[in-house]
Amino acid sequence: MTSLWSRLSPVPAFPEYTGPYKVGTVDVEIPVSELDAPSPAPDCAASIHTILFRVFYPAVTESDGGPITWLPAPQRLHVSAYTQFLGVGPMAASVLSLLPRHLHYTYIRVHKNAHLLPPETPNGRWPTMIFSHGLGGTRNAYSHLAGSLASHGLVVVCPEHRDGSSVVSLVRDPANQHRFFIRATRRVIPYRRVAHVQTPDVWAARDDQLRIRLWELGLSLDAVLRIAGGDAQIPRANMNKTTTGTALSQFAERLDVQEPGKIIWAGHSFGAASIVQLLKSTYYAGTPELQTMTEPLFTPQIGCNLHRQITARSATMLLDMWCFPLLSAATDVLFKLALPQYADIPSAPGGNALLAVQSGDFFKWKENLHVMARVLSPEPSERVVEPTAFERPDTGIKLSEPNFFYVENSAHLNQSDFGILFPWLTKRVFGAQEPERVLRLNLRAQLQFLRSRGVPVARTWIGDLVEDAHVGKGGLGSMSAAGIKGLDDGVDEDPAIFDRGGNGRVQTWHAIDMMGMGGESAATEMEVRDRAQRPGSSVDKEHDGREDFLDVDEQQLSGDGEDGEREMQCELEPSLGNMKAAGSPTVPAVASAVA
Repeated sequence: MTSLWSRLSPVPAFPEYTGPYKVGTVDVEIPVSELDAPSPAPDCAASIHTILFRVFYPAVTESDGGPITWLPAPQRLHVSAYTQFLGVGPMAASVLSLLPRHLHYTYIRVHKNAHLLPPETPNGRWPTMIFSHGLGGTRNAYSHLAGSLASHGLVVVCPEHRDGSSVVSLVRDPANQHRFFIRATRRVIPYRRVAHVQTPDVWAARDDQLRIRLWELGLSLDAVLRIAGGDAQIPRANMNKTTTGTALSQFAERLDVQEPGKIIWAGHSFGAASIVQLLKSTYYAGTPELQTMTEPLFTPQIGCNLHRQITARSATMLLDMWCFPLLSAATDVLFKLALPQYADIPSAPGGNALLAVQSGDFFKWKENLHVMARVLSPEPSERVVEPTAFERPDTGIKLSEPNFFYVENSAHLNQSDFGILFPWLTKRVFGAQEPERVLRLNLRAQLQFLRSRGVPVARTWIGDLVEDAHVGKGGLGSMSAAGIKGLDDGVDEDPAIFDRGGNGRVQTWHAIDMMGMGGESAATEMEVRDRAQRPGSSVDKEHDGREDFLDVDEQQLSGDGEDGEREMQCELEPSLGNMKAAGSPTVPAVASAVA
């Protein structure tokens, strides 16, 4: 009945979580001054006074706290921002005219400030993940992914980035909380549009965003460690007064975050790229290679909590990674270094500790896919991924390849809540099908991946194993048929989801063979620069051999992959595709919508 009603109702709605646990949530905003940053604050973060994140966690069965709206407050501001991000074209205009009033009543299926379920794990602590969002995201934009994992026994921390990649974000100013007017107590950070072209200015802009993102991720880790350690100051410092102090203090000694390598790292799109740069910048901190970088993104101190936490064993999940930000000249050294999972140490797990899932559209984006293959290989500096890259020359030990898959007929937005809330967009604009199936397949892979890494998670529900199944669909056993999900109505192992034999055991789910990939990668900024300065090039002739690369017109710097970047920009930012087809969107400016 729930599934049927969600399809008939004009209000966008989420399906129920399929894990055996209820899900609680808390919203946290902590002044930066209360935390220990592993790296100095970047200059571009001077006005970011707090970090903001939402936590999803397993809650007690008796949880009855109210749900939360998917749109953060103030809702009018976020409706305006999302309308601009999604874009208004002829095809979508009629739907978007109804969107604001309906989104006000869209709720996340969680219980606010619910009591944490006592950990049902061998060590008495819940496994913990930090998840970084992509362009147009917020701390709520991946609620179904985060809530689904929480319903299976994970604590998921979702920071909201203030680098201009969030659809919009508000920063409370600790120094102005006494002001009478709410407007004076906070600062609005609107979405920042950056062109999808291969120019120095664009790469520099993405570098600045990454500097903020990595700094925020480092601060988020410190906050999580302080909360898990029972630091009483953090609940008192939380500026979100809708979250009670006890709702935060209940996590003390309940999170599995103290041992190195225990935290799970994950991200989508720009968030996945952020996680890659965080892992490399931290793991290789202090090495001769990184000391050659003149403009590093992030410089964590040797021995800091983050440096101790990120190890070769760190489980990492990368969803539809957007690779353009990894190709900057400023981070060329990082790009050529392997992910920590391939470290040259006996305990390195190799690709077993990596899960990468692509949408169908990103799988077809050849230039991005080939860069992705190189990033996931032990030798990203090599142009082509070869089987020998996975063999240790000294010992002959063969490293495992990464878990690398894609979902047919799916769009970039299907990895987030957008596919469920705006199925008309992903279906009519991108041709994607069945958004719930995409998230279901993602969840199956994520749970099986975590099991393979020794992370204790609950069973995969039997309903998630049946293609085209919905919660409450009959024929799945008495509990499943009644829409009731328990600890025993599923499987503890789901090997079919990792089948690489091409047997089609799971419909629309396919393994990606990365061997031989890389040769058609998008050009790095260094490669574009070298091409522009090559004797006989149009740039060389116009500038008489001068190396004033920064002054070259962007059309002269087009390199391998720029056409793909431009073609895919509407997947990354839907309004760009709509604007191309219908002119500029007729929506109010974000600044005028502040309530």
